[in-house]
Amino acid sequence: MALTGIQIFKLLPKTNCKECGVPTCLAFAMNLASGKAELDSCPYVSPEAREQLAEASAPPIRPVAIGKGVRAATTGGETVLYRHEKTFYNKTIYAALVKADIAEADLKAKLAAWNAYQFERVGLNLRPEMIALKDAGDAAAFAAKAKLIAETSEFNLVLMSESIDAMKAAVDATKFKRPLIYGATAANVDAFGALAKETGLPLAVKAESIDALIPLTTKLTEMGLKDIVIDSGSREVKQALQDQIVIRRAALKAGNRALGFPTITFPCEMASNLDVETMIAAVFTAKYAGIVVMSDFKGESIFPLLLERLNIFTDPQRPMTETQGIYEINNPNENSPILVTTNFALTYFIVSGEIEGSRVPSWLLIKDSEGLSVMTAWAAGKFSGDDVGAFVKKSGISDKCKTQELIIPGYAAAIAGDVEEELPGWTITVGPREAAHIPAFLKGRQAA
Repeated sequence: MALTGIQIFKLLPKTNCKECGVPTCLAFAMNLASGKAELDSCPYVSPEAREQLAEASAPPIRPVAIGKGVRAATTGGETVLYRHEKTFYNKTIYAALVKADIAEADLKAKLAAWNAYQFERVGLNLRPEMIALKDAGDAAAFAAKAKLIAETSEFNLVLMSESIDAMKAAVDATKFKRPLIYGATAANVDAFGALAKETGLPLAVKAESIDALIPLTTKLTEMGLKDIVIDSGSREVKQALQDQIVIRRAALKAGNRALGFPTITFPCEMASNLDVETMIAAVFTAKYAGIVVMSDFKGESIFPLLLERLNIFTDPQRPMTETQGIYEINNPNENSPILVTTNFALTYFIVSGEIEGSRVPSWLLIKDSEGLSVMTAWAAGKFSGDDVGAFVKKSGISDKCKTQELIIPGYAAAIAGDVEEELPGWTITVGPREAAHIPAFLKGRQAA
């Protein structure tokens, strides 16, 4: 039976040493109880307590780290069925499939094209992470192409082969990038399990059904392997989706440790064209694939998937925010205009981007609105005239700029009078309602 946070806390050393990464033993106990931490993070827990806490300390779905470098990622580690219950933690990883018999020049061209798919959104760099390299029957070619990908690109690898000899050759060439070995089956589980244990690499296991997965994952865990990814084997969309849901529910609700691992899915094997693959991948991003393998990366497919992933794996209880303060855009001087808006990250990046695009030197004041957009913050009393005026006074903008005119968002025009009362001597100007109109607004003022 799982222990509560308080029950776990009673078994901890209570040193508050912070070596586990959180400030107190109580906070660490709560993380253990919710499956967000592992007992090994505590260096001082006694052997007796460790034995009692073994079950409580293990996350219901094992977090598995895959890859090295800037595109390294962790999959699994989830604690809820539905995002609104708490949040989802480790984003779905996207991979594109390549067969090992591809010509070297063609592979290099693909790597260059796929590497270009990096999109900035609210200050984040969105990009796919992996390439799934599939053995074409030539062990030397498989290892050579794996080495080329590992050494010449940022992408991490899923190594796909049923041949233990081919897999060993590819692993030897790429183990510095921590590839995912795919995959162990009933026919080769002993050899693949031994390779994963020897190299310390994560291992994917494939069966024909969920029931057939259980003895394989049980055998691997008995061998001492923890970093496992599972494939239920279905390549029919409805059944594959059902498998994802059943696996997640079994791990979280029934405490089935044999299924408590992240999953890998293959839309590339479920559709005949990339458009349909993309729709399937979107479904699996929401429910509940740890890794999604596509046949290709194209901008029109990977960009919407990356945006969907960003939305799903953003904590719904903690809006994305920007730090309150003064932001200089286009090298402003003491006579440059002053604008103000909320600290909702999307608002900040859209507004600042439009100001930058105008090429008009400007000061942008970002007021803490608890991550709410302008309209929502105004309605909630987080962007009232009194508060905005007081913020401007305390911000220090008067020390940087002689301009005593404040441009407020058009959607917050109703606060203009209250801001004027709070900032005597200032002129309060209502700016555009839409950010897209900011460049013309600023250029028009500059020309006047």
